[in-house]
Amino acid sequence: MAGTAQTEPAIWDPDEITITVQGGTHHHDLITELAALLADLGAPSTATGGLRCFCGDPIVIPQEAIAAGPL
Repeated sequence: MAGTAQTEPAIWDPDEITITVQGGTHHHDLITELAALLADLGAPSTATGGLRCFCGDPIVIPQEAIAAGPL
């Protein structure tokens, strides 16, 4: 994806098994986008609304990143 502007807040790369996050994305928008993307990948949902990887591991956005403003 080098040289291409990212238009989505979060993009799944199946070759690298990573999610690339667009800089400047507000964390509320990012969480919503990640939840939808992970659901599409078959990630389990949680009763508390927390994010889980499709492998079942919890996903944590570091508090420092949230406190710093848009990611």
